[in-house]
Amino acid sequence: MMINWKKAIGLTAAVAMLVPMAACGGNDSNANGNASASNSNEKQTATLTVWAPSEDADWMKAMQEAFEKAHTNYDITWKNATVSEGDAAKTVQTDPSAAADVYMFANDQLGTLIKLNAIGEVSDEVAKQVQDQNSETMVQSVTGADGKIYGVPYTSNTYFMYYNKDKFSADDVKNLNTMLEKGKVSYPLTNSWYIPAFYLGAGMQMFGDNGQDGAAGIDFGSNADAVTKYLVDMVANPNFVLDDGTNGVSNLVDGTTDAMFSGSWSAADVKKGLGDKYGAVAMPSFTADGKDYQMKSFAGSKAVAFNPNTKAPQVASEFAAYLGSADAQKKHWEMREIVPSDKSLTDLEGMKDAPYVQAQIDTIDKTSVLQPTIAAMNGWWTPAENFGKAIYNKDVTADNYKEQTQTWMDTENKEVKAQATEE
Repeated sequence: MMINWKKAIGLTAAVAMLVPMAACGGNDSNANGNASASNSNEKQTATLTVWAPSEDADWMKAMQEAFEKAHTNYDITWKNATVSEGDAAKTVQTDPSAAADVYMFANDQLGTLIKLNAIGEVSDEVAKQVQDQNSETMVQSVTGADGKIYGVPYTSNTYFMYYNKDKFSADDVKNLNTMLEKGKVSYPLTNSWYIPAFYLGAGMQMFGDNGQDGAAGIDFGSNADAVTKYLVDMVANPNFVLDDGTNGVSNLVDGTTDAMFSGSWSAADVKKGLGDKYGAVAMPSFTADGKDYQMKSFAGSKAVAFNPNTKAPQVASEFAAYLGSADAQKKHWEMREIVPSDKSLTDLEGMKDAPYVQAQIDTIDKTSVLQPTIAAMNGWWTPAENFGKAIYNKDVTADNYKEQTQTWMDTENKEVKAQATEE
């Protein structure tokens, strides 16, 4: 669908129709793709291809217009295409040298993008911006195994708990065991992004102290058996309902369940369905084998990057940094209720009336673990999904859970270490 934007060729979902990036004056990149972000007064003409989700079309138009006003020495032709944050790496792979100059991406793709040489190391100035704006978790989410920063975060990406306030009190939602006694709770146990919350909470460590050592594999700790037994018992509880990825919100809204786990993307639907009954909080604890453990979700970010293959490195780097600036994040909240990652933007209009905002902030700060971005992580997903399904289908039982847990742990480490050798 073509949109008549000033100096824009248009927004189109047909990424294959993108032409290679046009040349522009002044190449300030070094061998590592670290572009200068200084606001030079030098006149430049540039063509920038920009990828963003379709939902961000209006916001992106506003940001491009604002960037032009702030940089009157730049004469920019914009080529805009629809590519979601989750599809950035996959789309880049078709031809990294002809991919977008600037694009939005989910940080779990960072290792892949670095390997493709499709993401530029930010300048010292932009690195300071990232560090000043963000929590350490958000900074690390865009930091490569080499310790360098790639990309500018603009929102966190994690999951937490939504619940019906008529069913659970503020004290009830602190512990999952208590909730399962008082009402129905759904959880995506067969989803490998969600099942680790229990094991991470009980001490599982992935890829060493910094999450970057693929050869270290996964240390499940000494409590993995107890966690598996807890999940076996949870599935047997009549108050447990499986969230299969399609029924979470609808079940909560129609009263089939009283709590569910999801991210900010579900907030509008939950609010519409529950109204004044809508509550959201960070992850609860759970009690297994007499011990309390804090559930910990995976945390990451959505961020903006520039392509080191761009022919306009200075302009691309500056525009990527601008999309992650406080002003741009503020506008993102106002237009789409995208929760800012900027630590100074916690009291914008409407935030206090949106329970999920504080839930997301609290989750990032207190009940999450940074999701590893290295290639070894690719070995995690399928075995974890299969183990979740085995628990739900009662192939893992109170009689065999120790043996089944050991088999799963062995499989996970075989898979992740195989991926690590390909890095």
